[in-house]
Amino acid sequence: MLLRVRVTLPDRPGTLGQVARTLGVAGADIVQVVVLERLGGRAVDDFTVVWPGAARVERLLAGLAAIPGVRVDGVWRAIGAPTATGQDAELLAQVAGNPTDGLATLVDAVPGLLGADWAVAAAVPVDWASRTGGNGDATVGHASWRAPVPTRLPEITPLRARALTGADGRHYAIAPFGRAGLVLVVAREHHEPLTAAAFHSTEVDRLALLVRASAVILGGRLDLVGAPPVVAGG
Repeated sequence: MLLRVRVTLPDRPGTLGQVARTLGVAGADIVQVVVLERLGGRAVDDFTVVWPGAARVERLLAGLAAIPGVRVDGVWRAIGAPTATGQDAELLAQVAGNPTDGLATLVDAVPGLLGADWAVAAAVPVDWASRTGGNGDATVGHASWRAPVPTRLPEITPLRARALTGADGRHYAIAPFGRAGLVLVVAREHHEPLTAAAFHSTEVDRLALLVRASAVILGGRLDLVGAPPVVAGG
């Protein structure tokens, strides 16, 4: 199976090689490395690896923990193969090429791009935060195929791009479209014995850029999400 392994490590020569060797010794086959951050002598890297299904992840964690200065921030299942450079542009091209299904295209693709489990586009009322029941009042316009039914959303107002963690340990990244209270919510679930990492700020920024670009492309079509259907002859 594919795993995503997020590691914080000293940003100095040789440390990345130690991590890579440790992953290999534990049985992981590295297929992609993404540097999320380099700051203050530390780096945050995402490794996507092919992991033997029968192997215990504890072996992998123990090996990484033995490297001085290395911290494992999360290990979770990756959805689909790693994405190559240009995937964001390709996704936006698909949204522009078929705007009628543009929102659904965006929602279905984002979990794979961000290593998440599911995503929903929801229309949130202006007084959403003050209503009894809170997230139950959000209207889901489209949900990816892994989204739970019914979908329970975290307290996402005020609407601004950010990451948050729910009381149940589920991690979210949210980004508003800037129209009609519409917001894209992406989630990572907690699956024992794996523990997903929270969304990094670079991932939130990436999501926000995709959402803003899609909002420009789709324009007024987004105002119809969550609106009551028009009944012929009504």
